[in-house]
Amino acid sequence: MPFTNRFEAGRKLAAALARYRVAKPVVLALPRGGVPVAAEVAEALHAPLDLILVRKIGVPFQPELAMGALVDGSSPLVVRNEDVIRAADIEEADFNAQCEAELREIERRRQCYLGRRERIDVSGRTVIIVDDGIATGATMRAALRGIRLRHPKRLILAVPVATAQTVYELQDEVDDVVCLEQPENLEAIGLYYRDFDQVSDQEVIAILNKFPLPARQAAQ
Repeated sequence: MPFTNRFEAGRKLAAALARYRVAKPVVLALPRGGVPVAAEVAEALHAPLDLILVRKIGVPFQPELAMGALVDGSSPLVVRNEDVIRAADIEEADFNAQCEAELREIERRRQCYLGRRERIDVSGRTVIIVDDGIATGATMRAALRGIRLRHPKRLILAVPVATAQTVYELQDEVDDVVCLEQPENLEAIGLYYRDFDQVSDQEVIAILNKFPLPARQAAQ
């Protein structure tokens, strides 16, 4: 197992991202598992930390199979996986019902984690998006497209582990990819961590509290 836990993975990832420190980046984490990893990156790069809230839209009778993904924003972005929708014979009403359920969960998480905390303005900034690993890539692809709509100067994807194929498929969405472990097959992200316990809502909130908003934005 290459990583003891998410914090160690974050420190190793931060070392691989050191060249971006001069760009004064913003680090965005996918909660919940990506937050401890991203916190180490943000601390090492002296960067602000924020969240990007994205949810997989699972097939009703097989929730782990993504038929799309949903990204929080002023206008939520829906990314559809048409191949899965057709193969699973999903009716449009069923797809929309799953979207509504995931929108409610995004809103719950936004209130729980962020409250009245405003999003960090990423327009014209170098943005590093971090998670603890990528399985199929559907959720991350939606996250990347959602951030593109906020007009970053550069968009960097950084994860401790993902398959080589997934990294290849996501390269067109970003300006750079930093991935420490790229196995040909990935049975489960947790197999690359000695400690892969679920991250709680309380842990996410505690980590975010260590990263206040940038002074200019907080004043606004």
